This record gives sequence, C-alpha cells and structure tokens, in this order.
Amino acid sequence: MSEPSHSSQHASALALLPLGVFLALFIGVGAYLTYQGVDFAFYQLPAPIATLPAIIVAIILSKEKLNKAIEQFLRGVGHPDIIAMCMIYLLAGAFAAVAKASGGVDATVNLGLSLIPTSMILPGIFLISAFIATAMGTSMGTIAAVAPVAMGIAHSAGMSLPLTAGVVLSGAMFGDNLSIISDTTIAATRSQGCEMKDKFRENIKIALPAALIAMVIFSFSSAATQTPETGSIEWLKVLPYITILILAVSGLNVFVVLSFGIILAGMVGMYSLPDYSLTHLSKDIYAGFGNMQEIFLLSMLIGGLSELMRQQGGLTFLTQQVSKIIHRFGSKHSPRANSRASELGVAALVTLTNFCTANNTVAIIVSGSVARELSQENGVSPRRSASILDIFSCVTQGILPYGAQVLLLGSVFGLSPLAIVANSYYCFILAVCAVIAVLVGNRKASLHQ
Repeated sequence: MSEPSHSSQHASALALLPLGVFLALFIGVGAYLTYQGVDFAFYQLPAPIATLPAIIVAIILSKEKLNKAIEQFLRGVGHPDIIAMCMIYLLAGAFAAVAKASGGVDATVNLGLSLIPTSMILPGIFLISAFIATAMGTSMGTIAAVAPVAMGIAHSAGMSLPLTAGVVLSGAMFGDNLSIISDTTIAATRSQGCEMKDKFRENIKIALPAALIAMVIFSFSSAATQTPETGSIEWLKVLPYITILILAVSGLNVFVVLSFGIILAGMVGMYSLPDYSLTHLSKDIYAGFGNMQEIFLLSMLIGGLSELMRQQGGLTFLTQQVSKIIHRFGSKHSPRANSRASELGVAALVTLTNFCTANNTVAIIVSGSVARELSQENGVSPRRSASILDIFSCVTQGILPYGAQVLLLGSVFGLSPLAIVANSYYCFILAVCAVIAVLVGNRKASLHQ
C-alpha cells in the first residue's frame, strides 16, 4: 500500500474486479433490501462478510503461488496506516463508552445546547469539527471526539441524525484537508515537492468558499423540531471533552489524546458516581472495543484486498490510463488546455485510486509520482497539483460508503453509510468548487513555476 515497486509495474484492468465484487455485494444488497422496505437494510449483510468473496476472487486472480498471494494479503492487512486506523477505532470506542457511562456525553450535550443558539446548531457543530480537525490533523480523531456529543445534541433538539452526521463529517474533512499536520497534506506536499504554506494558500481559496456555502445550507437546515431543555452545567463531567479538545489543538498525538481522555473520563466517573469502580471502567473500555468490531475487521480486510489489487497491477492500470488520455489530449491542444487537462487528470487519478484503497493518504502516495510527472510536463505548479491531490482525495474519502470516516460515524450514530454520505454536503460542494477552479483557472497558479 505504498508506491508500486518495479516488480508490480505491469498493468491489469482485471485486477480491479475484486473491488467490483465487493461494491456489488456491499452496496447492491443494501440498496436492494432498502428498496424492499427491510429495516436496517445495510446491516443485513455485514460489510466484513461482503469483502470475503472479493478477497477470494483477488487470490484466484493472483499469478503468484497461493502462499505468496496470502502473504501479500497479510502485508496489506498489517500496513502501518491500517493498524493506526484500527487503534484509533479502539481508543475512540473506549473513550465514547467511558465518557457515556460517566455522564460526560450528556453533560457536554447540555453545555453545547446552552451555548449554541437553536437556530445555529448545525453550523456550530460544523465549526467545532472543522476547528478540531485542523488542529489535530486527523478526521478520524475529530469524529471520535465530536460524534457522540453531536448525536446527543441532535436527539435533544429532535434534529435529523443523518444530517447531523453529515455535518460532523463535513467539518472533519474540511479541517483534515487544510491542516498542515494532516497525513494527506504531508503526503501531497512531499510527493509534489512544494512548501506546506504554499499548498495551504492554494487550497484555502477553494475550500473556504465551499465551507461557507455548506454552512449556509446547514443554517437553513438547522431548524429543531423541539426546543431542547437544558439543565445546570456539570463542568467536572465536561472536563474530559474540554481536555481532549485542548490537547488536540495543541497538536498532541491522537493516540495520546484519546488515551488520556479515557483515563480522565474514568477518574471523573469514579469520583462523581458512587458505584463506579475500576471494574466498571475496565468493562466499559472493553465494551467500547467491542462496539468497533465491524469497522475494525472491515478496515483490515479492505487493506489486504487493496494490497492484492496493487500487486496485480490494478492501480498501475489506473495511472497508465489517465496518463494515456492526457498525453493523447496534449498532442492536439494549447499549453493552457493541457494544464487544465493535467489538473483534471490528477483529480481523476487520485479519486479512482482512493476508490480502490479506501484511504486518502495511501491514494495520494500511490498516485503522487504520476501526478508530479503530469504536472511538470504540462506547466502545473507543484503547489497547485498538491492542492488538487489533497482536495480530491478528501472529497472521495468523504463520500465513500466504505471509507473509515463514514463507517466510524455509522457505528456511532447507528446509521447506514449511504444515509451519511447523502448528507456530506461539504464534500460535494468542495468537488464542484474544485472543478470550477480548474476550468476557470488561475493563469498564474497554473502556468507560473
């Protein structure tokens, strides 16, 4: 799940078939059962089970010996990015469970409802998510911290749960895209050879208008069906949330932030609840781990599947096809048209790669070298190509029903992934703004090296 090695440079469209099998099962069965009126349609076929036939197809397609193909699968399962995501799931699940048991979620919901006007609840949640994600550099850590509180606020105010989940996702992706300490930013700037501050300036010209449009939509959608009741603010129970937000803003590692949050929430529970003991704390932590079982397994299996597709030339096929189209286009058009085509090509390349890997950072790493080559050939500045790589990888990650962020929100809110994706307004608006920016173009940004 890094850049393809020379041993896997051959291209194969057939290597993408396993992804088609997974999507047909995961989305197809869920959509069909929804049409049939089945409750919780997307939970009838658990997503990890839907990956198993796809993995079998990928192993059958492999030209390697069986043991070697299984080794490749296991290498993908154990990739550092996948393991890091899985650890975040566990810690996020544990923190949510302990904070809920100790009364922290209810107290923080009460605080939020006391401070945010009812008419501005959704824009307020978007701003909080965006701020935390920009500071932490991780959409996953942000969702873990904000989702339980946002769900509680939505319940109290009688607001749409899918829309509230979409707002949390939108804010998290906005911050992740712009943060200078985000994995996607680091991967994009390193692969394109530009400064982070230059990429940020290029990026914010597209992301900020999209965020403002999304906030206007959220403010019009923010009408609560009931005025939530608020009680006195219990600052002690809110302390774990305030603490992890402050630690996140300070740039501390997300693992340390969530671990400290679990310990602090447990201490608050033992102090404020007479019958809450270390035994209860340990059970709640384990229950939190259990709540993340499905998304944990799915992430590992998808990691292994994408590594098999990469080894068999599926990702190489994508990069070669995009390169061919741009080179064919480039022989007949002006330099300006070529630079536009190159930018759209980079966008298409990272989007398709992201669909295959379900990981925006990995998608940037895999497509980065080809994107740089295309940009250099067609007069696109490094900061421009880095910005496009980051924007379209975040757009794709925010609308992937099997992406980690959507799955984590689904597990917290108890919603189908498609219901959340349908409300990820910011990601769709960002895509439109980015395409307009490419088509209208900034001559200086595109032609000036």
